[in-house]
Amino acid sequence: MNKIALCTLALSFCCTCAYSQSYFQFRGEVMDAQQQRLPNAVVMIVDLGLYDTANARGEFLFDSLSISTFQVEITLSGYETLMKKMVAIKNERYPFQLKKTDITQLRGAKLKGNPNEQKDNRTSLSTQVVDEEFIKENLGGSLMQSLERLPGISSIDIGSGQSKPVIRGLGFNRVVVVENNVKHEAQQWGADHGLEIDQYAVGQVEVVKGPASLMYGSEAIGGVIDLQNRNVPVKNSIGGSIDLSGKTNNDFVGTSVSFFTRKDHFFATFRASIVDYGDYKVPTDSVAIYSYLIPLDNNRLRNTAGNEQNLHASFGFIQTRFQNITFISNVRSKYGFFANAHGLEPRNVDLAVHDASSRDILYPFQEVNHFKLINSSIYTGRNWKWETDLGFQRNDRQELSQYVSHGYMPEVAPEGLDFNPELERKFQKDIYSLNSRFYYYQNKKTLLTGGLNAEFKENEIEGRGFIIPAFQQWNVGGFALVKYDYSDQSIFQAGVRYDYGNVEVFRHQDWFTSPLIMNGDTTKENLERASSLNRNFSNFTWSLGYNYNPGKWSYQVNVGKSFRIPIAKELAANGVNYHRFSYEVGNAELSPEISYQLDAGINYQSKKWNVGATPFLNYFTNYIYLNPTSRFDRLYGFGNQVFEYTQSEVLRYGGEVHASFDATKHLQFGLIGEYIYAEQMSGSKKGFTLPFAPPASGIINVRYQQVQLKKVEDAYISFDYRLSAAQNNIVPPEVVTAGFQVCNLSLGGNLKFQQQTMRVAMQLRNIFNAQFFNHTSYYRLINVPEPGRNLVLNITIPIQQKINEQ
Repeated sequence: MNKIALCTLALSFCCTCAYSQSYFQFRGEVMDAQQQRLPNAVVMIVDLGLYDTANARGEFLFDSLSISTFQVEITLSGYETLMKKMVAIKNERYPFQLKKTDITQLRGAKLKGNPNEQKDNRTSLSTQVVDEEFIKENLGGSLMQSLERLPGISSIDIGSGQSKPVIRGLGFNRVVVVENNVKHEAQQWGADHGLEIDQYAVGQVEVVKGPASLMYGSEAIGGVIDLQNRNVPVKNSIGGSIDLSGKTNNDFVGTSVSFFTRKDHFFATFRASIVDYGDYKVPTDSVAIYSYLIPLDNNRLRNTAGNEQNLHASFGFIQTRFQNITFISNVRSKYGFFANAHGLEPRNVDLAVHDASSRDILYPFQEVNHFKLINSSIYTGRNWKWETDLGFQRNDRQELSQYVSHGYMPEVAPEGLDFNPELERKFQKDIYSLNSRFYYYQNKKTLLTGGLNAEFKENEIEGRGFIIPAFQQWNVGGFALVKYDYSDQSIFQAGVRYDYGNVEVFRHQDWFTSPLIMNGDTTKENLERASSLNRNFSNFTWSLGYNYNPGKWSYQVNVGKSFRIPIAKELAANGVNYHRFSYEVGNAELSPEISYQLDAGINYQSKKWNVGATPFLNYFTNYIYLNPTSRFDRLYGFGNQVFEYTQSEVLRYGGEVHASFDATKHLQFGLIGEYIYAEQMSGSKKGFTLPFAPPASGIINVRYQQVQLKKVEDAYISFDYRLSAAQNNIVPPEVVTAGFQVCNLSLGGNLKFQQQTMRVAMQLRNIFNAQFFNHTSYYRLINVPEPGRNLVLNITIPIQQKINEQ
């Protein structure tokens, strides 16, 4: 990979040096309505993808532009985004005035004066963008829980500190998470495997709802969550920030400290985050797991405590025509599984030991370390731009529990094993990634984009248990996309993509012997759990889209085909899933998933109103899912129901709605809602829905904001009334989930003490301590309700100053 990176950089440098032409200068200053200079505004040349950050005097400079006519976009938190077409004139200084924004209370759904409004108007897919401020105002136990307030977004929660994203009812390997332009790879297939992301380090999140495989590859069949770290520091500056967080429900304490510096074209950043939390509380003193009634000590779900230690660093070189940034991160977490629901009979738990402390992490628990290294480069010419991303990741996941004999395993762990007998399972996954995208601008109306994505994954396994074999997988795909601005109001786009992939599964045998009866004779053998398998997959996909933006109205429509390669678990699983009390069996003959989807959108925005809807229609020719059978596993002694991977036709439809009304300058009312329907059209479960299907839900919101108090600026108070319908449309062994209503309150603002400003955000979640169940929760099958009342506090203290520019 080092050779590839050096060759790519050398070739790109030669191309840049060999291109001789005239360049243009563009300089300006950003100010507010009172002519006060605004530092830290992000100024972007949209046509070239270049950006700069205004200095302490609100000034910015692009000194070597390859084009003289372009569109500029200026964004700053708390102000309306400014979009303007420019013609650069030598030695001219352009003033830009930003207006204070009336941000609607449903931040991120369809925001007045927010950058995602412009993005929505220029893409035919349903897209939402939220910033760091939104994340902190809605801080949850994990990043995905913080994003649940967006319509169409939900999460599969593993306790109070871990979760997985779900977009319009699709999750696991159907949703791609991208961090700094490289796909985040871990063990996405597991419902008990959280997302190894430090939410303190995330500066912006872009959510694409619907198939995005054209740009991101096979697994983006359900959508994309694109995470970007914070902006590049202002020129000649030094500073940092301190984040302090606390939550009462699980005694959560967290802190994150960052540092940055930039001198001219060079910059570096560093961040360290530490999180520690205890067992979380639920509004009940017992839970019923199958036929067992489990008492809870002080309403706490025993052994759900956890901790995190995360490190991040970045450094880079920024010029107008060349940028190179390297990101390094290590995210480490340890958290327990609810002791009464992991591979043991619920009553066989030593309550005295597990209830002695709410902060200790005992067996069973999970330990995960995720290391990530990314190098991104951008090269620009007169009418072209070339981006490259190189990435390496290592995901090391270990699940540990007390050794217990199941089936034909020895009663006591024998000596001389080549693994720790208390190591239930281990997965170590190495991932190498290469992304390359080339943009060509023609006649200022046409943008041609071509790209290549390549990825190699190797997954090794260890431990006494087995569910998936070791495997290797590589994928390569190329795409071409054209976007044509027919007019200022009409935009057409079309694209095609070709993918090729290979999955190689390695043979696996039990480490212990089992009796095998053949022709009346009984022998003992190490049974084969997975056979060798080598399969190739390929497919063409395509997309067509159109945007029409006449005045206050905007319309968008997109139709396309996407596909997904079966993963190793779907092809070759053969073991007990302790977390779901099931025995899962793969199917080596599965074909790739094929999906056709129609997305549409309509939005109306005036001075007072912002109303819109984003419906979709989705058809799978062969959706892959776990089908419960009438058989039960006996060989390994658990008696769990056998689930087999199979395929069927599936029809899905639904959408999201949003509305906001600015009653006054300070008072806003809002509404968001979502609905999803799914039905299997063939197979043994014909007429059933799909697993983890979220019910219809909505939020009614009232927000009073932009209040100026004596020592508090931009103060706000917001009230959410959340409703969820009952989910009666289920797939056994799922159970029906009753509807619920929950009230949440949040308030905050910027506190000023002399020259220092602190951003304070508080939430009171589940105000009335209501008992309710989340249908997509990891613990729903064992009747564990969602967390009770929770007071959340986050304080951010930014520190920044200019340094000598000489």
